[in-house]
Amino acid sequence: MTVTSSSSSYAKAKNSPVTWSSRIRRKWTSWVLIALVVGYVSFLILTPIIALIIGALKDGLGASLSSLNQPDILSAFWNTVWIGLIVVAIHAVFGTITAWVFVRDRFPGRDLLNALVDMPFAISPVVAGYMLLLLFGRNGFLAPVIDILGIQVAFALPGMVLATLFVTLPFMIRELIPVLESFDQGQEKAAATLGASGWRTFWRVTLPSLRWGLIYGITLTFARALGEFGAVLVVGGGVQGHTETATLFIYRALDERQYIAAYSAALLLGMISLLLVIGSDWLRRKDR
Repeated sequence: MTVTSSSSSYAKAKNSPVTWSSRIRRKWTSWVLIALVVGYVSFLILTPIIALIIGALKDGLGASLSSLNQPDILSAFWNTVWIGLIVVAIHAVFGTITAWVFVRDRFPGRDLLNALVDMPFAISPVVAGYMLLLLFGRNGFLAPVIDILGIQVAFALPGMVLATLFVTLPFMIRELIPVLESFDQGQEKAAATLGASGWRTFWRVTLPSLRWGLIYGITLTFARALGEFGAVLVVGGGVQGHTETATLFIYRALDERQYIAAYSAALLLGMISLLLVIGSDWLRRKDR
């Protein structure tokens, strides 16, 4: 009798108007939140992409493709790609080492150094470019040294690489630190017990476990390098055909009212970055 009474009470409560209305409210709240998220992301991401597509194809696909075939824009994109590849290669090595040291070692000044890694998020890229000019410019602090070495840093590719290295510093490190923190060191100890050297253990045990952190770090670093503007403008000068990157070309093309070329270059640059992010997510889902 007690069990039957309890079951009957539960069924009545389940079908009661109060419970039904609360379920409806929760469902509507969920849909409203989803709509807000979709609208928010669409407004910030999809709307600019649609505007770029409309602007690039205003005079037809042929005009857009023809504008991308200009020597200046090809040179600008090559500069952008080369800078991005150099930056990714450097951060892949030194960013991994930095993340490793932060997770595995404790030393004086570690917290301060860890905080300094995030400085590029707080400092304007324009300020970063200006700081590099103060160091490597004609009257910079390090000008006598680079004059002796015969190296041109400011208003040349090396200065642009340094500027991009600065603004992309946190991405690789911040992607790898959580992965290293969650990594089970018992696997490394087991490999060492079996006679593997430290280098062999890293390549065979540790590095495979870090692959997704590395992939995301590389993707975000390269995408950020492709879109850098302020720092490379200040330290590189944006010399047409020499130190002009894709973003600097877009800025110059807009200033000179070459709208089709500007929209087409911006659309291509945005699509490359979008494909990088989507590709890394697809590879991760495929691996699961």
